Amino acid sequence: MTSLKPYLIRSIYEWIIDNSMTPHLLIDAEHRDAILPVDFIENGKIVLNIRPEAIQDLSLGNEEIQFNARFSGNPMQISVPTVAVNAIYAKENGKGMVFDDKDDSDNVPPPENTPPVKPRLRVVK
Repeated sequence: MTSLKPYLIRSIYEWIIDNSMTPHLLIDAEHRDAILPVDFIENGKIVLNIRPEAIQDLSLGNEEIQFNARFSGNPMQISVPTVAVNAIYAKENGKGMVFDDKDDSDNVPPPENTPPVKPRLRVVK
């Protein structure tokens, strides 16, 4: 199966926009494939405002996120692998989703010799 992360990013982005808020991405700026404005990176992280009025040509793909933006008046094409996205949230209230490194482990099948886990139910009174 494909990773769930890009689908969550797209749906949360849409939810934030539908609620007239400002979507922000928290990015691991140390990812080797990320193309980012280095002057705005702090402690290996960068926060990107991806509000439609602030950027152009947004593409929220399964493998990477791309858009054009201006930083200190200079145009730049941003490219971020989805695995480098640590969070997507609304600037105004912080609601959104934080991802960890384990979120991409849904692509890894269980070992072949692992027996299926039986569900455990108990009666609650």
